[in-house]
Amino acid sequence: MAVGRSLDLHLDWAGRPDSRRLAEALRTAIRDGRLPAGGRVPSTRALAQDLGVARGTVTRAYDQLVTEGFLLARQGAPTTVADRLTTRDEPGSPAAPPDPAPRWDFRPGRPNLSAFPRRDWSAAGRRALGELRAGDLDYGDPQGHPALREALADYLARARAVAVDPARIVICNGYSQALALLSKALVERGATSIDFEDPSLPQLRAIPAGLGLTVRGVPVDGEGIDVAALRGPAAVVTPAHQFPLGGTLASGRRTELVRWARESGAVIVEDDYDGEFRFDRRPVGALQGLAPDRVAYAGTASKTLAPALRLAWLALPPDLVEPVRTAQEHSGLHAPLFEQLTLAELIRSGDYDQHIRRSRALYRRRREIVLDALAGMRARHRPYPAGVAAGLHLAIQLDPAGPSEREVRVRAERASVGLELLGRFWIDPGAGAPGAVIGYAAPPEHAFRPGLRALVEVLERR
Repeated sequence: MAVGRSLDLHLDWAGRPDSRRLAEALRTAIRDGRLPAGGRVPSTRALAQDLGVARGTVTRAYDQLVTEGFLLARQGAPTTVADRLTTRDEPGSPAAPPDPAPRWDFRPGRPNLSAFPRRDWSAAGRRALGELRAGDLDYGDPQGHPALREALADYLARARAVAVDPARIVICNGYSQALALLSKALVERGATSIDFEDPSLPQLRAIPAGLGLTVRGVPVDGEGIDVAALRGPAAVVTPAHQFPLGGTLASGRRTELVRWARESGAVIVEDDYDGEFRFDRRPVGALQGLAPDRVAYAGTASKTLAPALRLAWLALPPDLVEPVRTAQEHSGLHAPLFEQLTLAELIRSGDYDQHIRRSRALYRRRREIVLDALAGMRARHRPYPAGVAAGLHLAIQLDPAGPSEREVRVRAERASVGLELLGRFWIDPGAGAPGAVIGYAAPPEHAFRPGLRALVEVLERR
């Protein structure tokens, strides 16, 4: 079936199309190059009319492809095909090489992958496989395997003060999917907007925006998000270690935020991405423990173990469990079974806690080395490190008399040093003070000190 004036999908199905078949047809068209990178796709209304289906069928297909990264949706702009996804090349043009990884990797959001507990993980996997029942190999529960949900309920209660029953936990294929599932559930409930901390990760803001929610930026200061500026039916926050500025949500602000949610009926999405790693004082418990009925808690193994595991979890208020479970069931992107069972066994055995303690000691030592290196620059540069009490990164302000963000970026690229500049995290890019975000977890041990010397050279005023 040819669809639209410029969209030729050659759809082949019996009966009326559903969203899954439509999504697959669009994937095929993108991969084959019939829908070129950057090209517009028809509006959901126009395509629904052409196919003679409900608009919701097309919307669900588009939402799925936005989540998978095939389509790019921006608020107030047409939906387009994401870059670098088509496989058909122009005649005679060589394939573009992938962007090389920096030699010295100080980009935030990455753990030390060389410290992955291979032996413990292998042993836990063997035990889990030995206990595997034949029924576990079926399609399974969209919420995730009960063994992992039970292990997580116990772990989160003692390590992060999360109050949750296993029946209210949903296992996700990474945090991006968790946020997409929550966003879909909010849209189904009639939400039209969502509040985000400003600054925050742009790729995360793009997820609810791609599903039709208007993203509003809410300022952050030294005590955390400005609760008085919240307006939407939901807010995404990082209370334990604000990303990227690194502050901790103050006690008074926590109380205000929970009161706001209760009085307005709003949902708080707590992104606890690195809450296990606090160095200078007792751990700060999760916000969820103050209001389990208003806070959707999100955690992940991406920082404690490795992003490639694609394991994240949501501890949900009772009224969100079924909507998120249904969205997960329809998505088809369930977390991998063997990784779920292995993580469950790793937690039950105590090896997960031991690995986190080892990692915490490693990252604390690295943080001290980074702070010493930055302190040695202060006579010339004064980088003002912030957010140093916890996590895997710190933020610095750039001296207005020193190199600009653009100059630092150019120097870093020339030196093959990976870091992030603060400007891209603001909702209005560059609106805040210039700065850099330095992750100190990723470099392998042998490369950490030489890489740090290269980083200092990039930041120093010349």
